[in-house]
Amino acid sequence: MPKKTALPSRESLVDLASRSLDDIKAEDLVVIDLEGKTSICDHMVIASGRSTRQVAAMAQHLIEELKSAGVKGISVEGLSQGDWVLVDAGDIIVHLFRPEVREFYGLEKMWGSELSDSGRTVQVGGMDDARELAHA
Repeated sequence: MPKKTALPSRESLVDLASRSLDDIKAEDLVVIDLEGKTSICDHMVIASGRSTRQVAAMAQHLIEELKSAGVKGISVEGLSQGDWVLVDAGDIIVHLFRPEVREFYGLEKMWGSELSDSGRTVQVGGMDDARELAHA
């Protein structure tokens, strides 16, 4: 009988997504804790890429990492255009944008979050270990 692998927890999914995007040079990475605020997901990750090609590459890299971690049922929208790619991994949703598109839609403002002055990854919301996730 094949051994079942445990699916990553929400927090480890957030860490996995953050590391994956940081590895591929995502910019202005923000993690927003939405647990108890909406039923669509528990965490939202938002990041930017400099071009449609980079945004699409970031999404593909993230999808591969999520699948390798055992995440099933991943939904993806906007990959072929590369302006705004949404990766729905169940407990987390990742939005990847070109900077102009990100500024236009303003998801951080909608969910009550802004980028930190450093432009680095920030944890927003009520996770017990709110911290900077990006490496210095």
